Amino acid sequence: MPKAAAGAGGDAEGVLRWLAQRYPREVELTDEWRVQLRLMGADDVAAVLAFANTLAPDDLMFLRVNITEQPVVERWVESIRAGRTVTVLAREDERVVGEGTLLYNAAAWTRHLGEIRIQISPGARRRGLARLLAGEIDAIARHLGLQLLTARMTLDQSAAQAVFRQLGFQREAVLWDYSITPDGRTRDVLVATKRLQ
Repeated sequence: MPKAAAGAGGDAEGVLRWLAQRYPREVELTDEWRVQLRLMGADDVAAVLAFANTLAPDDLMFLRVNITEQPVVERWVESIRAGRTVTVLAREDERVVGEGTLLYNAAAWTRHLGEIRIQISPGARRRGLARLLAGEIDAIARHLGLQLLTARMTLDQSAAQAVFRQLGFQREAVLWDYSITPDGRTRDVLVATKRLQ
């Protein structure tokens, strides 16, 4: 369970109680496919690394850090413990097939903002999981009292853009040449936002 932290107006202890009641739980998606939703913790490092290594390099381009590296995932867990991140994992049996993350900082001048990140393993796509995880992160952000969510994706990720548009996100900016591939090619990143209040 993450440390209690609330955004601009959220009740920290109330959020923790709400999270404890909400997770873990099982959800049925298309074709009677069932996944378990649970909060990420220290015990999930190996499973998250295995999941991250199923993702194509293009899927990782808009992330701030390389989640295929163990020290990065361990710092992710520390951020969860510190109350700056909440991550909901979708698991099929013991395998992570998706993650939804909310990044925020309750102490900063941007304490009313959160950043949403969704990653889905290739075999679990087009089954409603991205929409489900985005809805979970939206609900968590609202319980934290956040006012605005941002999302980043590369400009050519049309499926991701469609999901976020359906969830009420609007295109705010394109950051030209914002990310760079290991072989030195730059990629454009789209920033989208959604007002929660």
